[in-house]
Amino acid sequence: MFSNNNTILKTGDWIKAESRDGELIIGYVESLSPDTLEGVVKVTVVTSDLNQTIGKTIPILSKQVKKLPVSNVTNKAQIEFLLDLALSTGDKEWFLVLSSELNAMKQLVNGVH
Repeated sequence: MFSNNNTILKTGDWIKAESRDGELIIGYVESLSPDTLEGVVKVTVVTSDLNQTIGKTIPILSKQVKKLPVSNVTNKAQIEFLLDLALSTGDKEWFLVLSSELNAMKQLVNGVH
């Protein structure tokens, strides 16, 4: 764990960062390593201004990383987007959790009619 701007980073946290060249990066913490005084965070890039980094795991200094707030999923479109993201990142456990949430939502809607 690293403390970053009064925020503790952990593996799996969603972050945004700016690369050395100024590109916006959004991804999740793959691992943390105490290689340098500042700390290096290995981030799997989900979206970026630089297309060739998407899907790769890259090192970023922890001081360049900002943890994204955890959001509560509230509608079908959000869950479907996250399902696509879970598929693209190969996260089977997350996909199954999201699928059950979507099914519960569909059952709730069907029960209203």
